[in-house]
Amino acid sequence: MSLRFLTAGESHGRALVGIIEGVPAGLELDTTQIHAQLKRRKLGYGRGNRQKIETDELEILAGVRYGLTLGSPIALTIANRDWSRWTDIMASEPPAREGRRRVSVPRPGHADYVGGVKYGHDDMRNVLERSSARETAMRVAIGSVARIFLASFDITIASRVVRVGAVVDEAPLAIPLGLLNAVLDERPLRVADEAAEAAMIAAVDAARDAGDSLGGVFEVFATNVPIGLGSYAQWDRRIEAEIGRAFLSLNAIKGVEIGGGFTSARVPGSQVHDAYLPGDEPGRVRYASNRSGGIDGGMTTGEPLVVRAAMKPIATLMKPLPSVDLATNEATSAHIERSDTCAVPAAAVIGESLLALVLAEALLEKFGGDSMREIAPRIREWQGAALRR
Repeated sequence: MSLRFLTAGESHGRALVGIIEGVPAGLELDTTQIHAQLKRRKLGYGRGNRQKIETDELEILAGVRYGLTLGSPIALTIANRDWSRWTDIMASEPPAREGRRRVSVPRPGHADYVGGVKYGHDDMRNVLERSSARETAMRVAIGSVARIFLASFDITIASRVVRVGAVVDEAPLAIPLGLLNAVLDERPLRVADEAAEAAMIAAVDAARDAGDSLGGVFEVFATNVPIGLGSYAQWDRRIEAEIGRAFLSLNAIKGVEIGGGFTSARVPGSQVHDAYLPGDEPGRVRYASNRSGGIDGGMTTGEPLVVRAAMKPIATLMKPLPSVDLATNEATSAHIERSDTCAVPAAAVIGESLLALVLAEALLEKFGGDSMREIAPRIREWQGAALRR
């Protein structure tokens, strides 16, 4: 059994659509949990007005009956409330009248220009509508299905923001991972150190006032992950490769680290690798640290996974950069779309869903089966053996 998904939909189109295939039959799917994750994605200081418009109400169209998955593809949809203001501009039929909001001036750093060249569009709205991060609402919904599957085996996922612009949260994490989301979801930027968060808020305010934007860095954690997910046997089965691909597929992500990441390149091996300590029985060890971030040799170690991602500033600037009107070849200022000043907290929440999808796929690959009744005993037996080490 393998897990795969597709999304469709434009930012100001009628709706976002998603299909996820490979979810075992018999998984209890509580839509209130999915709605809770969609609400978390909308949070964060520095978000734009779009978050006040969209309610992100999810509807399940297929694959679930009486609250249980059927084993068949699950179809989901999220209506775009903003569609009512864009029906003429984003209609699928030929326009009844002229006056469409054509976009011929690309934004530096966005998909507008390259996408227009690639697909031969003279109106770059055909590019920016699909390349918009609005699509990630559906990925959070789909990832939430994977999260519910993981939660059946006590695998939990959490995140935090560790950098916004030049301001870094350098304090050791003192909040238990099991409580991290509950605590940080109440904070404006989802930062553990409140002094650092105050400085970050000031930086976001300054960027907004200047018509600029800010990126940052976030961390995603997964706990109680079974040992041995992934493999060293082939290059494309190493689990950090799948994690990297998933995170780099997220809008504006330019770098991904596992554990110590780039820091590991600057210090001796004695400060990088995790020493082994005697386990509770022969053939098993305990880890003295978790500098590897829960992955060694392409496989999970059973320690918490730690993934860090770097997000560049959003490409839409209220004080736009120089650009070119491709219709006239004249220099001008870049096109402006409604946008955020900083979306790093939202990216952290989306990252949780991406990690959930990778781990759910790895779990299904290792343990197989078409129903929860078939899969659950295998995973629990494996987890029990790991706990006895």
